[in-house]
Amino acid sequence: MEEKKIRRIGMLTSGGDAPGMNAAVRAVVRAATAFGIECIGIRRGWQGLINSDFKRMDADSVNHILSRGGTILYTARSDDFLTEEGRQRAVNTCKMLGIDAVVAIGGDGTFRGALELSRLGVPVVGIPATIDNDVGCTHYTIGFDTACNTAIECIDRLRDTMQSHERCSVVEVMGRNAGFLALYVSIAVGATAVLVPERELDFQRDVIERIQNARLAGNTHFMIVVAEGAAHAFEIGKRIHEELGMEPRVTVLGHIQRGGSPNARDRETATRMGYFAVKALHEGRANCIIATQHGDIVDLPIEEALTMKKHLQMERYEVLQAMCNF
Repeated sequence: MEEKKIRRIGMLTSGGDAPGMNAAVRAVVRAATAFGIECIGIRRGWQGLINSDFKRMDADSVNHILSRGGTILYTARSDDFLTEEGRQRAVNTCKMLGIDAVVAIGGDGTFRGALELSRLGVPVVGIPATIDNDVGCTHYTIGFDTACNTAIECIDRLRDTMQSHERCSVVEVMGRNAGFLALYVSIAVGATAVLVPERELDFQRDVIERIQNARLAGNTHFMIVVAEGAAHAFEIGKRIHEELGMEPRVTVLGHIQRGGSPNARDRETATRMGYFAVKALHEGRANCIIATQHGDIVDLPIEEALTMKKHLQMERYEVLQAMCNF
């Protein structure tokens, strides 16, 4: 049977926002225009598709958004989309608007929603965007590098005052289920210790001994980086005080890591991924996720992609341990 020609696509951003999402939106719209495909922006994620919350987009509508953080399409969680009724309403919106395929920009949760939509007959393509970098099928997700640089800048500033007062700082970064951000940042700032979800916490080994060894090496200030999914920063600070008599200063960076203008890597990656998402649809490939593999952009079948796992490179943990022994 001849493949249906893609004439109009819907596009949405879903889940947590990430720097570079707007760059991806821009790329999808401009690539669609280049391929002669009409683009409909769906606002507020899957909930917007259910509620028919949309706007028509053309090349002019995405002028000057390449450098903007956040997402001009907004993003929201959707409990309704978890239900059969909600997903059917989303399909009905696609039929009403004449949408032939949907491009979904987000993380694993977004792609699982896309998979369900594809099973109801709507072709989909996913573009990975999350600061956690935890989508298993891709080496890199849009937003990770910018979020790392934001955290590094904040921690560098904290280090200045911790050094001046000879204190310990406990900094919590994002990473509910994955420690990629925490570990990468820890190496970059020369942290005394890092706590990640992938490594079971041994407080004596992972925190107390690290601080003691650093002090014996002559250090008088200490930086402990905690991924939010590994431990609660305030609890870590309290235990350090109880066991070592120090008074740590605790800082939770929170959502500041998600905002800000995307850096060069995220703008370039988002632009390439957005282009290849539309190209895949134009060439008749759908129900896939766009991914980076060894620097190349590829598309992988969505069901296969969602079974793939990404493991924290413990070699990086070993590097951090070695760097902090002096």
